[in-house]
Amino acid sequence: MVSVSDIASSGTDMTRPGAQIALPVLSVSNLSKTFGGARALRGVSFKVLPGEVHGLLGKNGSGKSTLVKILAGFHAPDAGGGLEFNGETVTLPLKPGDYRRLGMSFVHQNLGLVPSLTVLENLRLVQLTTAKSAFINWPAERAAARAALTRFGLDFDPEQRVDKLTPVERALLAIVRAFEEIEAARAITGKPGLVLLDEPTPFLPAEGVAKLFALVRSIAALGSSVIFISHDIDEVMEITDHITVLRDGEVAGELVTAKATHAQIVEMIVGRHIAASAPRAAIIDRPVFARVENLAGKLLEPSELDVGKGEILGLTGLIGSGYEEVPYLLFGARPCRSGAIAIEGGTRIELSSLDPKGAIDRGFALLPGDRQGASGVDSLPIVDNMFLPDVSRFFKAGRMQNGAMVREAHALGTAFEVRPNDPGLKLSALSGGNAQKVLIARWMNRSPALLLLDEPTQGVDVGTREQIFAALRKAAAEGMSVICASSDAEQLAEICDRVLVFAKGRICNQLSGADVTKDGIAEACYASVSLSGAAHTTPSASVAS
Repeated sequence: MVSVSDIASSGTDMTRPGAQIALPVLSVSNLSKTFGGARALRGVSFKVLPGEVHGLLGKNGSGKSTLVKILAGFHAPDAGGGLEFNGETVTLPLKPGDYRRLGMSFVHQNLGLVPSLTVLENLRLVQLTTAKSAFINWPAERAAARAALTRFGLDFDPEQRVDKLTPVERALLAIVRAFEEIEAARAITGKPGLVLLDEPTPFLPAEGVAKLFALVRSIAALGSSVIFISHDIDEVMEITDHITVLRDGEVAGELVTAKATHAQIVEMIVGRHIAASAPRAAIIDRPVFARVENLAGKLLEPSELDVGKGEILGLTGLIGSGYEEVPYLLFGARPCRSGAIAIEGGTRIELSSLDPKGAIDRGFALLPGDRQGASGVDSLPIVDNMFLPDVSRFFKAGRMQNGAMVREAHALGTAFEVRPNDPGLKLSALSGGNAQKVLIARWMNRSPALLLLDEPTQGVDVGTREQIFAALRKAAAEGMSVICASSDAEQLAEICDRVLVFAKGRICNQLSGADVTKDGIAEACYASVSLSGAAHTTPSASVAS
């Protein structure tokens, strides 16, 4: 791990007053980008200083992804923009791979690792594939890999395959590789580099985020810079020094993180003040819509719970505690070891015999957490994604009513504020938040009796979160029952009537009413580890408790 002596010997002045007069590592000026008639970026300018962690925030569709792709050489900006790196004027557009020569490196949300290769092969991939000689000195490469890992206190086996690493270890490996790339450029230029982290934390547990942040601080301490892109404002306030906010393709403002408030950042992102929601009152005598009996899965031990009619029930716990399986088991999307669900009116369903089609026929809907892999189809248009579960209703008199589909998709896009609202666009053309709105619109349009959600706002901006929350509250008020599995305590506090806390496969706590707060949920999750041996009974997970 980087020590104080390492920082001193690097010659880097890490005091912020000194950093203010340092030559910026990255300087972007008047950068714009137009796609057809749409302006994705308009005159964007900002600077990143040496040894700085710089937050880049904005709603989905604000221009962050376009900016990143320009820096990576994937998009050519409009004429008139400028880019400097360590004082060097950079010719635009960048050619693919130019960023590496300059001393930039990117860690995207999918990390870009090759699971079938070893830690060593992934870590040294660029060096191995660009070497002039066909001969590979494996002992030297192994020693270089160990030195890189040791520098940041990581004790990985270089010979281990990446698919055997935990998600946290994979994220850390990707960042170390990025740092090694910028250090290779620094060895040539003698100037600091820049690592850009694009949403690196959504799939990490709290302890994983802490390890990642320690690594980020170590990189900054050695004089290089980090751009940190995230929708998690608490994380941004913890790890960054300065913040640039994009809104509608323009710079909405810049902030010194230590002087900024959470509310101020949110208002700058959204463009208006968002009032905090009051805790929802506990409803004691809400009628039960569905009672789940003896439900067990891969991680989940036999459990019982119920959800009221018009209730939003939250499920949470530490990663691997079993709560994340519940929506999939109830939808028939994963095999269960045991379990049944009794629906109001007397219908009882053995979950071992339920499949997704049967669940849909019974009025269930599932929005998976893996938007790209299990929910939407990126290669299909928005209109097809909206109507995948019930496209047959547009087939009349031997013909597909394409015009009716497009009109209804456009109306749904308007209602759920999908931007751009063009049903013919591929889902992959949308930002993550807008794609999520399409998929939520798909299920809301069917008015399901039971909506099952897994991390419904993961990777979406604060404005989109509020739109999703409002849609869920409205649907619940009209009688829809919702079960939401999430590791996001703030999200659960915003929308849930009750929250069940899981640990080691069992329900060990229930929160309701005034106890459903962000801090209360987080505290219950960590306290749950010591409570997980206690018996879990129906009252502990019941509407009427």
